[in-house]
Amino acid sequence: MELHELRPAKGSKKGRKRIGRGPGSGTGKTAGRGHKGQKSRTGYSRRIGFEGGQMPLVRRVPKRGFTNIFKQDYAVVNVAQLERFENEVTPETLSDAGLVRPELPVKILGQGELTTALTVRAQKFSASARAKIEAAGGSCEVLD
Repeated sequence: MELHELRPAKGSKKGRKRIGRGPGSGTGKTAGRGHKGQKSRTGYSRRIGFEGGQMPLVRRVPKRGFTNIFKQDYAVVNVAQLERFENEVTPETLSDAGLVRPELPVKILGQGELTTALTVRAQKFSASARAKIEAAGGSCEVLD
């Protein structure tokens, strides 16, 4: 066998369907598009959500609420999670410990108990968190 004698296996290759090439081809005249109507025309493309002129679902369903574009997200840490630290807690030490993402400001919440006296620096504190930290002999410093 020579290189020029190579052929693909019989039936493995199939030519593309040539539509609109006369009545003998089986796909002549309307070229598989049926008769008349929007979908039979050239250049047709259906808009997403189009329901044939019926009022689309996205317009039938009532809209409620809004998205506040000024909303500030915080990485939250509970007081119970501060037990593992020695004497000072900052957003940097929290991100090093894997408790918060470094790009978000930190808010300390008051769930759990705290027994060690800590100096906690964060952007925000809940009232219960501040009370628990100060009751344990620590202090809260608000960062900008």
